[in-house]
Amino acid sequence: MRVIVVGAGVIGLTCAVRLAESGYEVAVLARDLPLETTSSVAGAIWGPYLAEPADRVAGWARTSYDEFTKLAESEQSVQLRHGRELLVERKPDPAWADVLPDLTRVASPPTGFADGWAYTAPVVEMPLYLPSLVKRLENAGGTLTRAALSGLPSSADLVVNCTGLGARLTAADPTVTPVRGQVLSVAQCGLSEWLIAVRPEGLTFVIPRSNDVIVGGTSEPDNWNLAADPSVSTAILERAAELVPQLRKATVLRARVGLRPSRPQVRCELVGKVIHCYGHGGSGITLSWGCADEVLALANGL
Repeated sequence: MRVIVVGAGVIGLTCAVRLAESGYEVAVLARDLPLETTSSVAGAIWGPYLAEPADRVAGWARTSYDEFTKLAESEQSVQLRHGRELLVERKPDPAWADVLPDLTRVASPPTGFADGWAYTAPVVEMPLYLPSLVKRLENAGGTLTRAALSGLPSSADLVVNCTGLGARLTAADPTVTPVRGQVLSVAQCGLSEWLIAVRPEGLTFVIPRSNDVIVGGTSEPDNWNLAADPSVSTAILERAAELVPQLRKATVLRARVGLRPSRPQVRCELVGKVIHCYGHGGSGITLSWGCADEVLALANGL
């Protein structure tokens, strides 16, 4: 069966790899190549964010956690890192907590926080990981081509629509809207553990990678602006440095903006000869392998 996957972010590439490695003839067509996509901006730590419905998201997240745990054994771009998620009020364990073998409550949260969890999570270094997915795709006989499409192609046995925000056009779906996120890349300053702080006014995160640290962020619904705001960068760094003082002396390498493709619910379904798989919010990495397995199952069902 000849399959065209539209979109080369982490969802499109992961679906393409699953299909190609399962014997399908796969061509990926995309306006933006992988390192130009929103996925390339992501801090890319495993953990559901801005994605519903909770039950399906938890299932997809579990599958992806297992896959990334395996990849961490052989892939330089995937590392298992311990860290803490801080909360301003006490909450029950999340629906996906059962996948985490070392989840514990934070015993003494810092000032301003009432609760939190500590656990080990996959951290995916997107500048390395996205090219590795392309290599896997090509090794399985698939192709990646830049193409500006005005709609979904009709020349394949099956089309997989992984266009993210582009689904407003490709699926005529106005329920997909942007949630703007601005992040900083700063030079590594000796950090190995990640930190996420959830406050009513927004999210602060510090995610160490091999050669830099991703510091964020913002979550601005319906904001299409892709230009980084210097004043926002200053505020992000100040918030983060209150929790991780080492950041005060870190060199800022660059600021970047990504538009998360938000939707009331992730869409992963077969309609005719099109599988729609988009609307993953801030959970592209977290749901990628789970959704790819579901796309493969839908394709096999044909």
